[in-house]
Amino acid sequence: MSNQTLENATRDSLSDPQLAVVLLADSFRPRGLEALESLGCEVILDPSLKDDALVEAIANTNPDILVVRSTKITAQMLDASENLSVVIRAGAGYDTIDVEAASKRGIFVANCPNKNAIAVAELTWALILSCDRKVPDQVTDLRNGKWNKKEYAKANGLHGRTLGVIGLGGIGKEVIQRGAAFGMNIIAWSRSLTDESAAELGIHRCDSLLNLAKMSDVVTIHLASTPETKNIIDELFLDTMQDGAILINTSRGDIIDEQALIAATQEKGLCVGLDVYKGEPSSGEAEFTPEIVQSPVAYGTHHVGASTMQAQDAIAMEAVRIIETYVTSGEVLNGVNRAKSTPAKALISVRHLNIPGVLAHIFESISHSGVNVEEMENIIYEGAQAACARIQLDEMPTREQIEKIRDNNNVLSVTVSTIEP
Repeated sequence: MSNQTLENATRDSLSDPQLAVVLLADSFRPRGLEALESLGCEVILDPSLKDDALVEAIANTNPDILVVRSTKITAQMLDASENLSVVIRAGAGYDTIDVEAASKRGIFVANCPNKNAIAVAELTWALILSCDRKVPDQVTDLRNGKWNKKEYAKANGLHGRTLGVIGLGGIGKEVIQRGAAFGMNIIAWSRSLTDESAAELGIHRCDSLLNLAKMSDVVTIHLASTPETKNIIDELFLDTMQDGAILINTSRGDIIDEQALIAATQEKGLCVGLDVYKGEPSSGEAEFTPEIVQSPVAYGTHHVGASTMQAQDAIAMEAVRIIETYVTSGEVLNGVNRAKSTPAKALISVRHLNIPGVLAHIFESISHSGVNVEEMENIIYEGAQAACARIQLDEMPTREQIEKIRDNNNVLSVTVSTIEP
């Protein structure tokens, strides 16, 4: 089925009840569109959608799956469709999506991690080199007819200096590879980094952010935006950095205390390269005048770290992979809001014949006792004649409840075990 524009797309147009409606509320690569159509999805593409217009579009099209890039997704948007079950962030970070609201409504949130790692690493190095060699300033002066070789011949250079990498996901690791090619000494900090894994990467582990700040000539940040990382680069960190050091941020704007950063550029001569900012526009074009980029030692780009054709093709195909898996199996790849633990206190395992009515009997027996099912799976044995239902309960069932489940000729056995908190 060919993709539709918003004007002619309605849920009523579906003749196949298995067909998934996918609303793409941001730009999406042609290769990905073709792949979705080949799956038999109804694809609705409108990159201009945001805010109230997106709420209206979700209500009108009633999609099963919503795919976004930079567009913010609110609780109101999640409420607009009765069929919406998956929101996919076509990128790594998902802080633009109200994940808590999605979880309350039983809507999966998934992302496409590491598909843009090389693109962001490349821009990171463009910013590092710009800070060291003042490339943007040199271009501006030349275009204005000014020759200033005396000033621009003062670069420090990168070979043999120390690169501090904060965060070791896919992007951080790609940055490290390129840092090694520049002949830099590389140190890193990450909550998950061990001395052993650092040795495998050919780097040194810092036991604290402040040690990294103190030792680095260049610091580059590659952390996800979470409550724990908000303003993690604060006044103390910036005060600890070396005078004249370089600081790069291509992750998220709220990771840095921007006012403290402005002060550090003035007081310590820090040179800054930024691709992200606090309060940046959500649309592709807007008026935006962040105070930090007014500094003569700050270089900025337009949150385009992931915006290469290579990266967008990879992200689009990962989104397609998530959608294909979901519509064919119900599994959500790269899900970010599945509970890591539940209130379950007991696991009841019921081996049974694989015939209609057995599971209904099991759940009816449980429901009459007032026990809540937290999680379950029904495992089918080879040949599909028997199965095992593994059901997690919020409290330990009584002997009477277990006997009630056993009171069915198609139930083979019932065992109960305690789930440790």
